[in-house]
Amino acid sequence: MNAFEEQEYTKKLDLQLWKKLLQYTKPYKKYMMILGFVMIIVGGIDAIFPLMTKMAIDQFVVPKTVEGLPLFGIKYALLVLIQCISIGIFILMAGKVETKLCYDIRERGFRRLQELSFSYYDTTPIGWMMARMTSDIQRLADSIAWGLVDLVWGFTMMGAVAGVMLFLNWKLALIVLSVIPVLVVISVFFQNKILQASRKVRKTNSRITGAFNEGIMGAKTTKTLVLEESNLEEFKGLTTKMYHSSVKVAIFSSIYLPIVMTLGSVGTALAISFGGKGIMLQTIGYGTLVAFISYTVQFFEPIRELARIFAEFQSAQASAERVLSMIETQPDIQDEEEILKIYGDIFEPKKENWPNMKGDISFENVSFSYKEGEKVLENFNLDIKAGEKVAFVGETGSGKSTIINLACRFYQPNAGRILVDGVDYRERSQLWLQANLGYVLQTPHLFSGTLMENIRYGALEATDQEVIEAAKLVNAHSFIMKMEKQYHSEVGEGGSRLSMGEKQLISFARAILASPKIFVLDEATSSIDTETEKMIQQAIDKVLEGRTSFIIAHRLSTIRSADRIIVLKKGEIVEEGNHEELLNKGGYYYRLYTNQFKDS
Repeated sequence: MNAFEEQEYTKKLDLQLWKKLLQYTKPYKKYMMILGFVMIIVGGIDAIFPLMTKMAIDQFVVPKTVEGLPLFGIKYALLVLIQCISIGIFILMAGKVETKLCYDIRERGFRRLQELSFSYYDTTPIGWMMARMTSDIQRLADSIAWGLVDLVWGFTMMGAVAGVMLFLNWKLALIVLSVIPVLVVISVFFQNKILQASRKVRKTNSRITGAFNEGIMGAKTTKTLVLEESNLEEFKGLTTKMYHSSVKVAIFSSIYLPIVMTLGSVGTALAISFGGKGIMLQTIGYGTLVAFISYTVQFFEPIRELARIFAEFQSAQASAERVLSMIETQPDIQDEEEILKIYGDIFEPKKENWPNMKGDISFENVSFSYKEGEKVLENFNLDIKAGEKVAFVGETGSGKSTIINLACRFYQPNAGRILVDGVDYRERSQLWLQANLGYVLQTPHLFSGTLMENIRYGALEATDQEVIEAAKLVNAHSFIMKMEKQYHSEVGEGGSRLSMGEKQLISFARAILASPKIFVLDEATSSIDTETEKMIQQAIDKVLEGRTSFIIAHRLSTIRSADRIIVLKKGEIVEEGNHEELLNKGGYYYRLYTNQFKDS
């Protein structure tokens, strides 16, 4: 299992948290105001209906007359019509708010995920992020759109009902409302229990989503290692844990709501008991008693709804805490405010202010360690000239990938400086540097879509002809033309319809299309066959001409043409030179090379 541990949340209902979430409703202020107004009308009319019943009893039933009944019927029908229209408007508006909120929060979350640094993805499981972006955000939108509406209706109705009861008979009203303090105490107790259990449910849900992701992505490995039973047991453990937490929420809710209903029944019993005595003593009328009975039922109906809403808010708070923790996470690498003003950010770049890049890169006394890890580099120095092709060689953990990640500003030095064209790259925009990068990974990632679309990701404004030229440059054109729909052939999810070599060629063409000043090949030929390696090697020799290039390779045959080979050991340069010079030295590189090719 992933070592990632979620932040624990132990606060009670957090009003500041909900205040932040309500900021997302600002663009829909008009909808929310209409909703609030409509729900006040709905709550007010609900409170009027028992009064209409009282009037019917006092004016028609008790006197045994029908005089004025047609007019009364018209008034009643008009109230019903207004109520029907109001409920229709409320459903339409709340549905719109829910959909738009869901879109906005997801858009903000996705935007933040694109802004975050590599370190965030190093430590955060995909399943955690997926749970935030899907089920958690949906729950929040539901709670805000429908929950707030129900709150307005509930409080309006309770206020109106309490006001009418006090107006009709304040003594009887106080007797009926005497159960509310008991209800408040019980509510506080149960809401805390529901919140704690809900947090456990959301936390376990994240882990289950992560397990789904790992199970699907690692299906082939699971089958080849015959780990199905072991994975199933592990997954059962997670689902059992979520089951127990979910049952706790259900139990607390199922106990809480009947208690509210029971207290409502107690209120009704009090109304019947004391109201009945009042009729016998002729201190209240039949219509008033019937209205009170209706009002006690109506008064506790919104309380039951409010109890349900608060229970949902408690559960949704667990989602809100996690969604906002993701949205409010700050990138480890951020440009200064002055830099953003000049060069723009990743969503609004000011390309007109970007300087042209030559490609000189210098490491000056650079020290670096990953979070909570030992130092990888200490006082590291290296100068790379524009257009130079530099290869890095060394055992696993020697610092090869770290040097390139620092050069690309995926991470920043803990100490020292990295200069690009003689200027500390922190004085330039991240996007400026990374827009000048071409990066080809050991395991290339293709997106669902066509070959044409995947290559065009390198430069979205490129024409079809430019895409084809890039494919020709890396020797991918020939295999593309043999496919059924040629450049419009679908690659499948993650490029599943292509071989590893074909995916690598497409990835290479994509990087070339961007016309980068700095090119990175990270084990780009280690997972492909010899024939495809030759094709890529020919392409490398063509496209790296005049570009600053970083090459990481275990297969040393691919770096013989490098201008300079840097041999690393534990973050330090132990040898450097071109292929011939290093072989003549007979040192570490010579031993690596001869061991790799001793058979031939």
